[in-house]
Amino acid sequence: MVRNASKKAAGSAGADDRTWHATPEAKSKAKTYRIIALVLWALSIAAELGGIFGLLLNKGILEASTSVDDRGVLVADEKFPTWAFVTLIGLLVVMAILTIIGSQLWKKAQELDPPSSANGISFFLKSQLGAIIPLIAFVPIIVLIFLNKDMSKQQKGWAGGVGVVLALVAVALGVNYDPPSIEKYTAEKQAVVQLLGEDKVYWAGGGEVYHVCANVPDLSKSAVTSGTTAEAVADGKPRLTLKLESELKACQRAVPNNIDEIVDAIRRVQQGEVTEQVLPSPDWTGVANAPSGDALDELNDVLDEARKDDGSE
Repeated sequence: MVRNASKKAAGSAGADDRTWHATPEAKSKAKTYRIIALVLWALSIAAELGGIFGLLLNKGILEASTSVDDRGVLVADEKFPTWAFVTLIGLLVVMAILTIIGSQLWKKAQELDPPSSANGISFFLKSQLGAIIPLIAFVPIIVLIFLNKDMSKQQKGWAGGVGVVLALVAVALGVNYDPPSIEKYTAEKQAVVQLLGEDKVYWAGGGEVYHVCANVPDLSKSAVTSGTTAEAVADGKPRLTLKLESELKACQRAVPNNIDEIVDAIRRVQQGEVTEQVLPSPDWTGVANAPSGDALDELNDVLDEARKDDGSE
């Protein structure tokens, strides 16, 4: 049995449906994730400032000590206290935890409600903010650790080393290696409409992809949900499967002659090799039961206009 997640009739299309849009539920969830991420990042930077001004630059916490110089003379001095060193290590760990959790929430929000890749700089900053924030949080305090004249060499080595390792881990986990975009999701939606005649897909609890057929092995042992591509993304399924030919056959749907070309184009869009959201039109020459419908007719008109604007016709 297939549960329908759509709140409107399947296949209904309008002017606003030409480009992929996140559902209101996905937008709301993404906003919540972003707010929590920003709060966690703010706390991390606050911890950084506390470590800098409360420990590293605070001469008032230094403890009196004595040492013997190279001439054998007893010299009075001040040293960085052990409790401050332990506290500094603790702050670095807390900063890492806060930035990493914030970065994961930010990436999840971008998956639910991605930005457009039309503006490259804006898209990069929004997509990679989870890797930028750890640099802001860690670089200043690490530099000041190594430049601190009150810490012993051993303290500098340990605190600086821990800071560098934690910073690298936080940055690596914060990088969005496959950032989603409206253009990527639009290309996949277009593929679904062109192949099926409507924006209707299927998915289950496990995995990260949605399907064009409910009767496929990947869904055979799960409760299947149907809905639009936007509803699939909102339910945690951000990508269209690339097993299009076998799935179309499983549901006894028409398979275009150039299905391999379409799959390759989708793969390149998913991998970020191209940013075009206009996919090759299916070649239905001699293919029985080719899809039709208002959604397909409208989409074909939009694609024709897009190709003319791009100068491809």
